[in-house]
Amino acid sequence: MRTRILVTGGAGFLGSHLCERLLDGGHEVVCLDNFFTAQRRNIEHLLDNHRFELVRHDVTEPTVIEVDQIYHLACPASPVHYQRNPVRTIRTAVEGTLNMLDMAREVGARILIASTSEVYGDPLEHPQREDYWGHVNPVGPRACYDEGKRCAESLTVSYARQYGVATRIVRIFNTYGPRMHENDGRVVSNFVLQALRGQDITIYGDGEQTRSFCYASDLIEGFMRMMAQDEDPGPVNLGNPAERTIGNLAELAIELTGSSSKLVQKPLPVDDPTRRCPNIDKAKRLLDWQPQVSIEEGLSHTIRYFQALLDETRGDG
Repeated sequence: MRTRILVTGGAGFLGSHLCERLLDGGHEVVCLDNFFTAQRRNIEHLLDNHRFELVRHDVTEPTVIEVDQIYHLACPASPVHYQRNPVRTIRTAVEGTLNMLDMAREVGARILIASTSEVYGDPLEHPQREDYWGHVNPVGPRACYDEGKRCAESLTVSYARQYGVATRIVRIFNTYGPRMHENDGRVVSNFVLQALRGQDITIYGDGEQTRSFCYASDLIEGFMRMMAQDEDPGPVNLGNPAERTIGNLAELAIELTGSSSKLVQKPLPVDDPTRRCPNIDKAKRLLDWQPQVSIEEGLSHTIRYFQALLDETRGDG
């Protein structure tokens, strides 16, 4: 059955992949974005599809669009972007989510909220389960995003309890793939671009801090399975539990690009978590979901994307 679906932040890295997947499934898709961090090239190939509609709008401003489902992804998600304008980040996370919940309530739509592993802060529990409340600095430089998303989750469960809105919450762990913003400051895009350019690869701290990296297509599959749940299971972690060090990721980027780059160390940023890895038992049990794409395969796809981007830029020059 064809469904009319709104994707906020739909021109962003993950949003564009989700729009594409939904269109492939035969649905009508409304892509809403203010292009604060998104790039038009992410969705240009979709513009000729008669089931795709692009709306330029900021979620901090109320709007009503008649849809059956809402995937609410809109919010700056990398430290470079969300720390550039922390007040705007908080407003997007809180006011934007409030507006989307109001819309869902008015039009009777089911809404999926894209939360984040940042709600766990610098965790004292490892790996992180959904019932862990987190260890977050409410006044640090990352608080605009961390606390903004924690408030967004609170709003979401409150709308479900008080108004009966059909809500779903996913907590996204580090995700990567084609269409990442080249200037987002995340380790995958940083390492790949530095390696392709033959530059020194910058590691913050000693490189022993860990992350888990989930490929975009795996995450989108998790989104769709979560949206399809008839009952609200509460927040669900979506990420790859295969933990690896930042140093190991840098070495893998050098290996897969054939680069001669060297590793250089810089001080660890304030409140940067030392370990981050999801427990995905809940996703396995409820969604029958777990990542399928290996880091080697996913990183190879990502490298090809950024290589093409660099080639295009050189051609323009």
